[in-house]
Amino acid sequence: MPRFEQNLRIPGPTALPPTVMAAGGRQMINHRGPEFAALMERIVRRMRPFFGTRADIVLLTAAGTGALEAAVVNVLSPGDRVLAVTVGAFGDRFAKVAEVYGADVRRLEVEWGRAASAAGVRAALRQEPNARAVLLTHNETSTGVTNPIPELAAAIREVAADALILVDAISALGAVPFSMDDWGLDLVVTGSQKAWMSAPGMAFAAVGERAWAAMETARMPRFYFDLRRARESALTGQTPWTPAVAVLYQVDEGLRLMEEETPAGVFLRHAACAAATRAGLQALGFSLLADPAHASQTVTAAWVPEDLDWNPFNGEVKRRGLVLAGGQGKLKGRIFRVGHLGSVEIEEILGAIAVMEEASLRLGRVVEPGAAVAAAQRAAIAVLAAPGADVTGAIGAVAAGTPT
Repeated sequence: MPRFEQNLRIPGPTALPPTVMAAGGRQMINHRGPEFAALMERIVRRMRPFFGTRADIVLLTAAGTGALEAAVVNVLSPGDRVLAVTVGAFGDRFAKVAEVYGADVRRLEVEWGRAASAAGVRAALRQEPNARAVLLTHNETSTGVTNPIPELAAAIREVAADALILVDAISALGAVPFSMDDWGLDLVVTGSQKAWMSAPGMAFAAVGERAWAAMETARMPRFYFDLRRARESALTGQTPWTPAVAVLYQVDEGLRLMEEETPAGVFLRHAACAAATRAGLQALGFSLLADPAHASQTVTAAWVPEDLDWNPFNGEVKRRGLVLAGGQGKLKGRIFRVGHLGSVEIEEILGAIAVMEEASLRLGRVVEPGAAVAAAQRAAIAVLAAPGADVTGAIGAVAAGTPT
């Protein structure tokens, strides 16, 4: 039997595990009382290893875009020179937020499907010696690309040591290794509806000392998203404004599940699901958009081939219970995206590949029945069988080989 009513393979919101769904239905508590303070403490404590930081982590009741806005307005002033490194639609969004608030934004635009390079960032910053901040996207869900944040951050520190590094880590943090402190990042944000396996509505910002210091002179307007208010309230186990309590119940339970699985187990599961997705799509004759060296572990984008019309294909897979994401911006209608993050199991990826195979055959495409599922299965097993991989609880689902 399937775990969920539909196989939701979009890059967020992600499917909720049963215990997470149940947690969201609990009765409300006093958000100014000790129960809520304990809830906040657990969430921050469990989330901290995934951020890889000892910095303050503050809670924001907002979607991920609210966290991007908070990152910008708290540390910058109108007129500040900002370098926005954009590799897709969400990098563009981060840049637009800064522009709306009056920052002097210069873009380093990278071809969609490719990651930014350290050399490119160095060159761009040499042209902008007074850059106050650099905006980076960790994982670009519009293209299925993950930027090499450690390399980019090192390049920034080399050329513009005083520039603040602000990172949109919304769509991969919690699913892949991340180390804010070791990489020298100043402010990192994420959202509840991605790898944290919870409903939309909460965002989280890890704020380093350089970012806190910058807030003392930053002049962009802020009220609801004032991170200093959030830090001050957190000292008493509260948030400055009414939080989305039910979503925080879910985040708490999602983090409990992730802690139980262990970070290493979470990362391995995502790596295996990503490998299976890529292999299965390619076996179905789909070309992948992302540079293989920087392919995302949480979402894969594939070109819609000339022998396939996206709308009928999308309709066919939907009728079979599979939900995919279309392209965004200039790639709308030209690509589709498969999300594999959060509460995702390898058997669900095998099921998705099987459905896409059925839909392809139904629409007259030439594919070899069963070959794509077998390729996906082999790819997942290769990841799980790699030296040092902890296959506990995962190899059985792959070895079974029968999509549910």
